[in-house]
Amino acid sequence: MTDYTHSVEVNDLTFGYGGPPIIDHLSLKLDDGNRCILVGANGAGKTTLLRILAGKRMIPGEVKVLGRNAFLDAPPGITYLGTEWANNAIVKSDLSVEYLLKSMGSHRWPERTQELLQVLDVDTAWHMHQISDGQRRRVQLVMGLLHPWRLLLLDEKQKKEDAQL
Repeated sequence: MTDYTHSVEVNDLTFGYGGPPIIDHLSLKLDDGNRCILVGANGAGKTTLLRILAGKRMIPGEVKVLGRNAFLDAPPGITYLGTEWANNAIVKSDLSVEYLLKSMGSHRWPERTQELLQVLDVDTAWHMHQISDGQRRRVQLVMGLLHPWRLLLLDEKQKKEDAQL
């Protein structure tokens, strides 16, 4: 039994970076088990909203995730896979995928780890500095999905431009 009504609850959120708001009076409620896809042009606020929901950006007002304030009282069980990870120097260094997964506690979920490796076609012998950006992204997915989660926020940036609407 949960102690909240909605997994995600946003009421009249307005946010900008000093200019006109990029998120303007957004209200959103998602229940457990719901799936939601954010679609919009570049600069529409998709990444900003996901970062707010993940508690990575403080805002005036309150956004609730799993019944708690996303920034001030972030609950466990939120997985945010954003684009910053790919720019981190460590993920392009001479570390093996096996080493990275062990550092994330893969031994606690051996079956889950093997299933993710198989489904996402990731080889633990790969070295991060020798693989393509696409392979690196799949490694990120394995690492991000390794821990059981209750709310998954995927910021799926592609090299190609976002869809034009």
